[in-house]
Amino acid sequence: SQSEQQIVSSQLECVQSIRDGVLEEAKCTESDRATLLPQQGSGAETQTRCALKLLHVETETLYSKGDSEDLYVTDILYEREVTKREVTGAEVTELVWKLCLAHSASYETADLFMTLVFELRHLSLEALRALWQRSSFKCRDNWQPLIDALPSCATEACVVLMKDLIASGEVEEDKVEYFFWSFAFIPNPTSGMIESLAPLLKSARASQSCFLGVTALVHRFCSAHSSCGVVPAVQSVMRTLGKFLGGNCTVQDAEHLSKMQLVLKAIGNAGLAAAALAPALSSCAALRSHPMEIRLAAVQAFRRIPCSLRVSDLLPHVWD
Repeated sequence: SQSEQQIVSSQLECVQSIRDGVLEEAKCTESDRATLLPQQGSGAETQTRCALKLLHVETETLYSKGDSEDLYVTDILYEREVTKREVTGAEVTELVWKLCLAHSASYETADLFMTLVFELRHLSLEALRALWQRSSFKCRDNWQPLIDALPSCATEACVVLMKDLIASGEVEEDKVEYFFWSFAFIPNPTSGMIESLAPLLKSARASQSCFLGVTALVHRFCSAHSSCGVVPAVQSVMRTLGKFLGGNCTVQDAEHLSKMQLVLKAIGNAGLAAAALAPALSSCAALRSHPMEIRLAAVQAFRRIPCSLRVSDLLPHVWD
């Protein structure tokens, strides 16, 4: 309202001088007033002045052809020089020890951790398993550098090791969730990764992050391989999800209802691979005896199935 007064008010004024399209000078004045007691008019005011002036213009530097040979166009993703030497498990073990001894909030720790991630990518599965046996210890504050570095490794060997650790119960529950969510961000997943993770879906203890993380990995794999539906590892995942549907998504109780909703969400997550389950999804959506939550989830599971499969023919007019 008009009766209210501003407690804080600011003003910025700049004057610029431009010649031949080049900024030669800029002078700015900024005033800031804070009114502590509006009724009495008391307060404080600061004023800041700054000036920028063009001193000189450098002539264009011409590069020789030889200088440009080492230049190339790339994206803005972080790059690290490829290690040409062979990385050994003993060296990585020593690196983990150095991380434990380094101060947690230092540039040295950040650099050591990045080095650990990149060196893990050069290790075979056998070398990684041996490394785990030597380096699964906890540092101060219960930090396990190897556990935190594995999800950023993103190689097939690292994924298999993470699966082994999940299956054996060697890592804490919050780290297990961390592993599963990291699968969605693996840039170049392989069929071997999917094959190793598929059995986890059959576990009675499989969590939401397990279903969604594994199927997100399948989706990324299928985005790069249009014929992913014939890959045995992908088929294994989709068969497991299909068995949960039971043909028409019939549920017995509230707990089963919740699990069915999760499975339908995971199927929708899988993308192209879910095309094989389109007829079952259509049946789930069509049965009027099903709870509305199941029918809706079945319809939403079509979200990444390509239109070339004529989804309109598979889905009846379920709302008639």
